[in-house]
Amino acid sequence: MGKTLAEKILSAKSGKDCAPGDIVTVPVDFVFSHDGTMPLAIQQMEKELNTRKVFDPEKVAGVCDHASPSPSEQVSNVQIFMRKFAKENNMPYFFENGDGICHQIVAEKFSAPGKIIIGGDSHTCTHGALAAFGTGMGSTDVGAIMAYGTTWLRVPEAFKFDINGELPKYVTSKDVFLHIVREITADGATYMSMEFMGDTVKNMSVESRLVMSNMAIEAGGKVGLCAADEKVRQFLAKYGREHEYKPLAADPDAHYANELQVDATKLEPLIAYPHRVDNVKPVSEFAGMELDQVCIGSCTNGRLEDLKVAAEILKGKKVHKDTRLVVYAASRGVMLEAMQAGYIQTLVEAGAAVCPPGCGFCIGRTVALGDGEKVLSTQNRNFKGRMGNNKSEIYLSNVPVAAVSAIYGKVTDPREVL
Repeated sequence: MGKTLAEKILSAKSGKDCAPGDIVTVPVDFVFSHDGTMPLAIQQMEKELNTRKVFDPEKVAGVCDHASPSPSEQVSNVQIFMRKFAKENNMPYFFENGDGICHQIVAEKFSAPGKIIIGGDSHTCTHGALAAFGTGMGSTDVGAIMAYGTTWLRVPEAFKFDINGELPKYVTSKDVFLHIVREITADGATYMSMEFMGDTVKNMSVESRLVMSNMAIEAGGKVGLCAADEKVRQFLAKYGREHEYKPLAADPDAHYANELQVDATKLEPLIAYPHRVDNVKPVSEFAGMELDQVCIGSCTNGRLEDLKVAAEILKGKKVHKDTRLVVYAASRGVMLEAMQAGYIQTLVEAGAAVCPPGCGFCIGRTVALGDGEKVLSTQNRNFKGRMGNNKSEIYLSNVPVAAVSAIYGKVTDPREVL
């Protein structure tokens, strides 16, 4: 019998023929953490392993992204602690305030087909879009990996998502995932390999695939995988890493514990309403709801194609006087490309507050909401208190819905007005 993508990667890395449920020990190709989790990982290395030495400085990275630029002396001291650790280990990969979100940086610089990528953040599943086994772990595990360079994993069962048909206008990969999580619920793929395939996925850019892989954890997934194809090769080539490409896909006769067929032609723009990602309804059901803030960016939808769409919709228009628009590019590279293309100027002229690349609004560390405020955001989570205030309401959408809603100051279906 053939193998799923997860089984192929873990079999190759462990040197054994893997099946779901097996426990395997694998070498880790890259491990990273950020200013929200790396300090604890370092402390666990000291406490549990009596060391501060990393196994390979070239394969460990720290990122200052969750509170960037630092909003307080406490955060500044945490970042100083990280910098000292990186220097004493001669780590060449330490990313500063403004460099961007860890997941985007790792996708641009390190992720590649067949790699094991471990991050101290739950959205490390993002890297499955490049056919890497990317998954998040707690700080104790991350600390052990930073010291030893290996980890153990239980080989996950796989959930096949066969997505076919052309996406309608103003419907994106974000809506594909919101449809999926509505169907299977927020724990419908717990500790499973969510494997996205079908002609819809083949036709998606890697940037769009990254959205679905990023949100796999919102359905409980251990990893969210797409095949490595020509588009992955082109993505790696853009960043000077074509030599890391190798084709990788599940076998046609692979066994899946569950399957879901998705007809992309029937999808529409969707919104996840508070306080669960699987609370999903069509945008039309929220049309007219007034918004205090709109946020475009995050590790889910802060890439160049996202900023391009937002700029095209907002060009020559203004953000509604009663609504704030906040924009965060996912990385410094994305920001520079968007500046060169004129997207940033367009967004600023429209009235957006364009901030340094980072997590920003998503966790409420540098952009927070007030009591009773409603926000429409392109991020991945709408949990209570996620954006810094448990008395606010977070609604999730794709970029076209967010951009057009910023113009009208209320939830607006782009199909009705553009």
